[in-house]
Order: sequence, then C-alpha cells, then structure tokens
Amino acid sequence: MLSGMLLPLALALFALGLLTVRPAPPWSPWKLAVLAGEFGHWIAPFAALVAGSAWAFAGPPGATPTATTALALAATILLLKPALEARRLAASLPRALGERFGQPTAPAAPFSLSRLYLGQASARVHLREYTFGPGLPLDFYPAQGRNGHGPAPCVIVIHGGGWDGGDRRQLPELNHHLARRGYAVAAISYRLAPGSIWPAQREDTLAALAFLKAHAAELGIDATRLVLLGRSAGGQIAQTVAYTAADPAIRGVIAFYAPSDLIFGYQSTHEEDMLRSPSLMRQFLGGTPETARANYESASALFHVHPHCPATLLLHGRNDSIAWHVHSGRLDERLGTAGVPRCYVALPWATHAFDFTLQGPGGQLSTFAVDWFLDRVTGA
Repeated sequence: MLSGMLLPLALALFALGLLTVRPAPPWSPWKLAVLAGEFGHWIAPFAALVAGSAWAFAGPPGATPTATTALALAATILLLKPALEARRLAASLPRALGERFGQPTAPAAPFSLSRLYLGQASARVHLREYTFGPGLPLDFYPAQGRNGHGPAPCVIVIHGGGWDGGDRRQLPELNHHLARRGYAVAAISYRLAPGSIWPAQREDTLAALAFLKAHAAELGIDATRLVLLGRSAGGQIAQTVAYTAADPAIRGVIAFYAPSDLIFGYQSTHEEDMLRSPSLMRQFLGGTPETARANYESASALFHVHPHCPATLLLHGRNDSIAWHVHSGRLDERLGTAGVPRCYVALPWATHAFDFTLQGPGGQLSTFAVDWFLDRVTGA
C-alpha cells in the first residue's frame, strides 16, 4: 500500500533527476533544472528515504514496489551526479586555467563537499548607487581590504534577462564575494528592448566605462584595470563590447552562458522554444537576420574576434535549454585560432543560471575560475 502511494513521488523525483543529464523540455519550468543541478545534493537523501521506505514496506512481492524503489534509487544517483562530477572536474580545472592564464598568487580549493551543506559565512559589502546616464543607475561595491595596496581593479557586471528584462540587482552574491577579495564591482543598467534596440546596450556599457574612468580617484579604482562580466544577454553585451572597444583598459571578459553568434542563434532555435527566442532577438535587433543583418553581426562576438581581443573566460552548462552551449564552444575555437588567451569551462550537468548559489557545484567551480582569471588578468 505505502509503496503504491510512494510511486508518484518516486516518479517526480526521477523526472527531476533527469534534468541533470538532459536539457529541460520547452514546456517545462526551466528553473527546476537549477534546483536539480545546484541543490540536488539536498534532495538526494529524501529520494534515498523514499527508496528505502518502498522497499521496507513493500508487502507481497510485486511490480509496484520494485518500480518505486528502482525509480527512487535512480533519482538519488542522478541528484548526486552534479556534486560528483564537480569533484571530478575540480581535479583538472586548476591545470586548465594555469595552462591558459598562468598561476595565481594564492590558489584556493576549487570544490569542497562540505561547502555544499555547510555553506560559507561571509559579510555583505555596503554598496553605493550612482547614475551614469539618463535613467541609468549602477550599484558600486567598494573593494575591501586594500589599505596600502593602491586603487583596485574594477569588474563591470552586466545583467541578463533576454534583453527586455532583468536588472543590476540580479545574483549579487558574486559581487559581494569579489568586493571582499579586493576588487571593486560596478553592476550596471542598460536600456532594454523593445524600447531601445542594439547598439543602445553597447553605448550604455561604454558610457558606464567612461563614468568609472572619470570618477576613478573618487571610487578608488584603477581605470587601467577593468574586466567585463556578463550573464546570458549580459554576457553577449560584455563579449561584444570587449572585442570592439579597442580599449587596453579592458583586461578581460567573463561570459556566463552567453550567446555569441545571434545569426546562428536565430537559425538554430524556433518560435516555440522556452523563451520564444526568435521574438526576443527580433525586438532586440530590430528585425530578422535578413532584414537587420548588420545589427545581428554587430551584436555577435564571434564576428569580432581578432588577435588583440582581451583574455576571455567562458562558462556554460551543457544542459542549458535557453542559450545553447555550442555558442561558447564555437567562440572558444575562434578565439583559439586567433591566439587569444581563453578558457572554456563546460559543466556537464548544468543549465542556465547554474551560478544561482555560490555554494552549489556550478557556483563553486565558476567562482573558483573567476577568482583565478581575475587574479591573472588584473595582476591583483
């Protein structure tokens, strides 16, 4: 009786676990994949309990107890998979980063099983708000602990949101983390589509850079050591600005799960995908690749790669159902051909927004990679 009652629960847990091995289908709530990938280690013990209960109270032998137990055990394994894969990747990640960028001054551990459950206590940094353009605020996180070390390198964070949404307050934990490590952080705003089409977003990012440089002394930042960091749509903006600005002050660019070729992106998706991506791109770029090709090319980092591009760190989940990981793979190849220092960190279990928590498998590895990259490209 109990085993039969547990069968729907085991099925639900198994379906959740499957999101660690395949992208979420277009009709599903994609954030469940973040739950499975970055919090699955919390759910796995419950799945194991369901398996044990189904087995212990199976009653007469039959198909239902066996199916319930098997599904719950499979769910347990799938939900633990991200943590196990993260531990495996942690063994090779320092070598990959070191080969591409050199060794940092004080490397930390890339992954800790204890952090998955115990977390890591940390203080939040008091931020200040500035306006760098009409209706364009930025949040500034002052660098901590730099007494006697001179002005701080500055990381400019560009938010995601499909170009028509999102704001600078998204996922602030990494901003606090970087400020505590001695980097200033400026989380910026930009004009959104469809009210403003590309290249308005590039212009706004350049305006933010100009503001930070003009107020460098007041803010305590080194205007010659800037790094752009963007997520999703913000990663597309960060990459494109970094590769086209011809600004030696931009020492590097970090892109989380970003599209890098919007013509390819438009052609490789469909109107009924998870985000209705073609519609988003049309309103962002002012038409289709046929009617607004110049904007599609202008906004695609892949079209702007050259040997003098700043060093690049790409982070992407192979199960991303919103921005296909092939974007980062293709950009990585193009950068390698041009001789640009770069590293592509591909997470097999991860989906979009895998860095939602810095303590999860994706959050730990990506934060480690970001710390390593910033240390090397800024000389911090």
